[in-house]
Amino acid sequence: MVESYSTMPDSYWKETHIQALIEKFPEGQVVLKVNNQLAGCALSICVENSAYADHHNYKEITGNYTFSTHNEEGDMLYGIDVFIKPEYRGLRLGRRLYDYRKKLCERLNLRGIAFGGRIPNFYKFADEIGPKEYIEKVKRKEIHDPVLSFQISNDFHPEKVLKGYLEGDEDSSEYAVLLKWDNIYFEKKTKKAANQKKIIRLGLIQWQMRLYKDFEELMQQAEYFIDAVSGYRSDFALFPEFFNAPLMADNNHLPESEAIRELSKFTDEIVKRFSELAISYNINVITGSMPEMKNDLLYNVGYLCRRDGSIERYEKLHVTPDESKVWGMQGGSQIKTFDTDCGKIGILICYDSEFPELSRLLADEGMEILFVPFLTDTQNGYSRVRLCAQARAIENECYVAIAGSVGNLPKVHNMDIQYAQSAVFTPCDFSFPSNGIKAEATPNAEMILIADVDLDLLRELNQFGSVKNLRDRRKDLFELKKTSR
Repeated sequence: MVESYSTMPDSYWKETHIQALIEKFPEGQVVLKVNNQLAGCALSICVENSAYADHHNYKEITGNYTFSTHNEEGDMLYGIDVFIKPEYRGLRLGRRLYDYRKKLCERLNLRGIAFGGRIPNFYKFADEIGPKEYIEKVKRKEIHDPVLSFQISNDFHPEKVLKGYLEGDEDSSEYAVLLKWDNIYFEKKTKKAANQKKIIRLGLIQWQMRLYKDFEELMQQAEYFIDAVSGYRSDFALFPEFFNAPLMADNNHLPESEAIRELSKFTDEIVKRFSELAISYNINVITGSMPEMKNDLLYNVGYLCRRDGSIERYEKLHVTPDESKVWGMQGGSQIKTFDTDCGKIGILICYDSEFPELSRLLADEGMEILFVPFLTDTQNGYSRVRLCAQARAIENECYVAIAGSVGNLPKVHNMDIQYAQSAVFTPCDFSFPSNGIKAEATPNAEMILIADVDLDLLRELNQFGSVKNLRDRRKDLFELKKTSR
């Protein structure tokens, strides 16, 4: 330390200080050796998140240099010191010390790392600019600061300026920058029993349109598929849009607008049956979509039937021109994310996936998986859904699962042919498939598609991705928000 702080001869710790830190928090103190010679060191304590939130100085955070502020129950790692001996600088050893701290945070389930970072080159500019402008210039790489530039390059972000932080630090004019690194794996401690999964298994049902003799036969086929994806221990079963359309065959003599209203009479019973199946097969069922009458208006809706027995409704907001013209269908008005035992999910029915604002609103609420039940008759219609779904995965840093129907339905007007290739899409970065396709079904064949997705990879992408689509949005130029109706 004496060699490292040659310009600050009174700022190094004594043996008694080091011994106290080792006794209080041994895991927080780490050294690096090169050829069995001490080359660098990092010292730290644990504090409560609120301890550093307000203005503080070095003396206060260390308990007048006694480290009495160390709290074994603290949720934040506070950096006391990091230094590398001059002859070992330039070997990226400092980065290794910070990597150790980051791993320690993850292992101890701490919120992250915080510390007051010196700005030792500030004295060169103090007569011209203030510390705030200095920090901005360092961030823009107009000025190089040996400490702050290094911290920013190691994923620490400036929070605020601390005045009078380190007594005697003339180079920094006693200013420091409160720097933070957030542990994306931190889980808030709770007394409630919980076991949220990180690896989620998706079961997509590529449904074959065929005629059924009655409602019970259709539900028998639906249960068959739920049984199949549950047998592979899937967490979700996703059905396509209007999978129950074959039931309109009995009313094919009616105008299309009346036939689909007759179909809506099955919706309540289908939801009830799906909820029972979700419980008995221990799987979250996304029912695709069905027609539903509400206040004498026709809507395209679906239901999330959780395996704990709870049920929530979602609506198609943008109906297609054909749905409006042929059936007289109305667009819904509700959009929200859904909490599940497998994280936050969003559900957009077919055409809604082609409007990027909707999925961005869901991403802002923490959505990690977007489900898109769809129905397309031609390949070009399918391509619109597929390509937009892939864009949603990239721009919102989430997984997108799409499931559609295949085959022909000759005895149902306006539902003659279907084209689909169900798939699971990912962002495009090093931890994901380079083409953004996790898995895809065989086109136009009845089948199930099983795929695992890792939610932790999304958190890593948000922090360390080659690009950061969510974080880099120019919110100073535009904003997106829901309107109340």
